[in-house]
Amino acid sequence: MKRIRTNRLKEINDIVTIVKLASLLFTAIIFFQYLLNGEEVLNNWVYRQLMLIAVGGILLFLLAMYLLWALSLEEKINKDKYRKVIFIENLVFIAIFFISVIISGGNESEYKYIFLFIITSSTIQLGLKSGIAVSLISSILILAMDIFCLTNSGGVNKFFQNDIILSGIFVLTAWPLGFYVKIEGEHINQLEGLVNKDGLTEVYNHRYFHDTLKEKVSLSGKYNENISLIFIDIDYFKHYNDLYGHQRGDEVLRTIGNILKKNIRSTDIAARYGGEEFALILPNTTEEQALLIADRIRSVIEKTKFYGEENQPSGVLTASMGVSVFPVKAKSDIELIKSADDALYRAKFFNKNRVETYTSILDDLKNDIDERDVELVTSIKTLISVINAKDRYTYGHSERVVLYSRLLAQKLNLSKEEEDTLIYGAYMHDIGKINIAQDVLMKKMPLLPEEWNMLKQHPENGVEIIKPVKSLQNMIPIILHHHEKYNGTGYPGSLKGEEIPYLARVLTVVDSFDAMTSNRPYNKRKTYEEAIIELRKFSGIQFDPIIAEKFIEVIEENKDRLDSLV
Repeated sequence: MKRIRTNRLKEINDIVTIVKLASLLFTAIIFFQYLLNGEEVLNNWVYRQLMLIAVGGILLFLLAMYLLWALSLEEKINKDKYRKVIFIENLVFIAIFFISVIISGGNESEYKYIFLFIITSSTIQLGLKSGIAVSLISSILILAMDIFCLTNSGGVNKFFQNDIILSGIFVLTAWPLGFYVKIEGEHINQLEGLVNKDGLTEVYNHRYFHDTLKEKVSLSGKYNENISLIFIDIDYFKHYNDLYGHQRGDEVLRTIGNILKKNIRSTDIAARYGGEEFALILPNTTEEQALLIADRIRSVIEKTKFYGEENQPSGVLTASMGVSVFPVKAKSDIELIKSADDALYRAKFFNKNRVETYTSILDDLKNDIDERDVELVTSIKTLISVINAKDRYTYGHSERVVLYSRLLAQKLNLSKEEEDTLIYGAYMHDIGKINIAQDVLMKKMPLLPEEWNMLKQHPENGVEIIKPVKSLQNMIPIILHHHEKYNGTGYPGSLKGEEIPYLARVLTVVDSFDAMTSNRPYNKRKTYEEAIIELRKFSGIQFDPIIAEKFIEVIEENKDRLDSLV
């Protein structure tokens, strides 16, 4: 629908440009008549020809310059400035027409109707108000000229009555045409509302969000501006729906949609991303500004009274929010969505009803590594982004494994150095998948033997990628051995028991648990209870028994928190 509107506006502007060019040609005829009038000019053939060539050349040059300027104007400036510039352009045309009328006889001129060109084009292009304004200005100029001539001559101006009628024609031309333009514009807005708006919440819909974000990111990149994205998710919304039904849930969604519309700027865009999740696009907004906006909206939602909110786990209905910024935290619209989603995930994980901004684990790592390795780590981050684009599961998996690893590190009383090594290793453990084709990663059917062999190489491939970075050497054992099994049947080294590096054994438990509790192309997710049964079933076979039991304690202690993330 947006493309249709853009094409329509372009067509209107093209038509108006042609009308204005035609009016300039009519004006040129008037000027030619004035310049070539007189016996001396008519009798001097050489002078007449030179005058025609000079004036014609200047006129053609000016027409060409105007045409190029008019066709490129809309792409160069924003909508509000565009309207102001066009209105000023229309005033210039009025001045040109007025001069041509004066030259062709003043109040006795036969060409006063030429103002109809600019009245019509102004009304079509800018609407009713501009059309009426231009028609009134044109009428005032013609009638003022009549009054001036009447005052100086002292006689009766026989043209005044006709000019009053002509002024009425000017206004009557602008009035109905302006109403038609207004009605058509309202009709298009209604159609856009049906196509682009979410019927329940009356904010923009998912499709419009993606189209607009892509466009805004492109413009922000072009003009070197920030664009912030806020993801908003209602806390425990499933619990609320289960208690009160979907009609009450819909009331909550409508209310939050209204809250968003009332608490954003005119340049911002609120959209329903899906289910109970909303998104805000904030053009030309820094991370600090976005955080303030997000926290204000979070506070408004928390203070708003909702039916039955006292039965929510926290006693009130709240929302969690994640913030990311282009180009500081993401290099494309897809990365911006994923990074804001990651920030939202963390906000929901850490107690909800809070705002989190996106931070990359590898960005934290840069503070602890040699300066000469920063560029390599940046390259590794880029590779991980590529993997995330190839496989949506891998992205969410890595982030969840990092969160689980933090909790388990505390339970195991790991040192700060061991915890950091585990976290960084958890984030990068699947980096070797960069060499695996997307159709293999996303395959829903069992892998063929050659595809399985290819997949089994990703730990070794991952090690090869991080080898050049000295500061990442501690992560090599984790990345290389996170698919080893406690009974020695894993890969790539078939290590057994305590032969497997300790932190690799830790990651194996966490990695497997998330694989079991996530929807993957080739298997349906298990509940946490079912996954715990699996951990105990394969304890001593695939998993280190002590680590597995400690992790089960972590899951049981944080079950409510984890359940809300599903």
